[in-house]
Amino acid sequence: MTKIVRKTLADIKVTPAMKRHLKELASRPDSEIDFSDIPELTEDFFKGAIRNPFYRPVKKQVTVRLDSDIIAWLRKKGTGYQTRMNALLRSAMLKEITTKQRQS
Repeated sequence: MTKIVRKTLADIKVTPAMKRHLKELASRPDSEIDFSDIPELTEDFFKGAIRNPFYRPVKKQVTVRLDSDIIAWLRKKGTGYQTRMNALLRSAMLKEITTKQRQS
């Protein structure tokens, strides 16, 4: 799943020295990596893992035109219709992303 965050890697100015250092690190073989201070991650670790509970996507105000029956359907369920609309759109987005990942 992709995250939407305020700061991206594109915001970081990469200097020539940083580029050289990154190129040097990328050229090193995996056998040179010291894993002695890092526990091995097993399937059990990921079974208990949860999504960051403090993560909140950045909201952006937009104007959108929807059919009146869709708005009525969302509002009929009470307050929070915009939150429900966001949840429906997120669900559709994640479903599409998952489908595309499986196809490639």
